[in-house]
Amino acid sequence: MAELKPTLRRVVPGSAWRRLSGAYWWWYNRGRHQAAAVLSSRWKRSRARLGGFADLHRGQRCFVIGNGPSLKKMDLSPLRGEITFGTNRIYLMFDELGYSTSYYVAVNTLVIEQCAEEIRRLAMPKFLTWRGRRWLVNDPQVIFLDTDYSQAAAFATDITGRVFEGGTVTYVALQLAYFMGFEEVILIGVDHRYQASGLPNRTVESQGEDPNHFHPAYFGKGFRWQLPDLEASERSYQLAKEAFEGAGRRVLDATLEGDLSIFPKVDYRSLFPPKA
Repeated sequence: MAELKPTLRRVVPGSAWRRLSGAYWWWYNRGRHQAAAVLSSRWKRSRARLGGFADLHRGQRCFVIGNGPSLKKMDLSPLRGEITFGTNRIYLMFDELGYSTSYYVAVNTLVIEQCAEEIRRLAMPKFLTWRGRRWLVNDPQVIFLDTDYSQAAAFATDITGRVFEGGTVTYVALQLAYFMGFEEVILIGVDHRYQASGLPNRTVESQGEDPNHFHPAYFGKGFRWQLPDLEASERSYQLAKEAFEGAGRRVLDATLEGDLSIFPKVDYRSLFPPKA
């Protein structure tokens, strides 16, 4: 396609070129993955396993842990007995914590590609985008999601179907938490700010230590990552808020000094009974 593009651009009328480009974009980013899913026994097994998580934790609470620098200022030991969702490179703090998160979520293919061997070593259920299947073959803990990284158009209450990524893996974790029946979801480490500039979603390569996450090597030197789209993620969070509140449930934000203003704030320390 790359070799033919200049020639086609010269001979194909503008309106037809736009339709052709749109069709190619859909096939490359969506169609071929959907076709592979229809034919794949791996996808069918994942879909069947996903159904088993429906309302698994009805009435319970959970914590969705972001990866912001604020985590370094928090005492995370009380989470040992809680149900938790971790994302992307959260495992970099497992040794220090002395425990792992209950669930793991990753939908960015740059993260999955570069961290596949680390992800493979994780022992909890791992929810990954179907687009990342090539890097994690024969991993019995992986459960694939049919995620779409275009702008979030809906909040999926049934994650056995299409799931919008909404500009942040945290949004996917919220959809999983809803599907599992959690009554209350508490966010921590969602600082919602970055020391980076440039076009949202543009791929860049880190030139040094990472100031935007809890660990300097999170997206450290040489790591390829995409610049954030905070406005898109805010629109997604608003959809999540409306879905939870419409069902009589809630999402609270216990991030320390976070900049996200969508969800009601709560003091993290107030969530745990005082020690005797």
